[in-house]
Amino acid sequence: MIQQIVSHTPLYVWALLAFLLYRGWLASKDRETTLQKVALIPMVMVGLALSGMNTSGALGEGVWVVWALGAAASAAAIWMLSTSEVVVDRAAGTVCQRGSWMPLGLMVGIFVTKYSVAVVSAMHPELAQSLPFATAVTLLFGVFNGLFIGRLARYVAAWLRQPTPVAAL
Repeated sequence: MIQQIVSHTPLYVWALLAFLLYRGWLASKDRETTLQKVALIPMVMVGLALSGMNTSGALGEGVWVVWALGAAASAAAIWMLSTSEVVVDRAAGTVCQRGSWMPLGLMVGIFVTKYSVAVVSAMHPELAQSLPFATAVTLLFGVFNGLFIGRLARYVAAWLRQPTPVAAL
């Protein structure tokens, strides 16, 4: 059964997993990068999660509220519980991103959740109308995304607190 599922998975899905693993490995090391590059993975992961939202399922339009509650709760947790300082150099246009395995875990978590939901939904289409299933999956995507959003918000806030460099006369 697993072999059948894996063999029917499109190549782009495996390419996406390889990309996410690579980016997660990069995130495990300290590095200087631009704020745009810091925002890339959170935006990709939010897009990946939101692409799986189903407003015609059991939650209807409430899917956005459940997702937003999960995202807001975990973003607030990251904002309040993170103690590491974010170092910004606006003159150079960079931020120092501390290495962490958290992004890899989150990316794999979102990928596995999305993949598992697709497989389970194909095997049991009635789950699309199950309120507990839809709520749990939507909330989980919101929590995953909120962790990325909260981390990104810390970088953006540090960037905005840093004085804008003045051009030499």
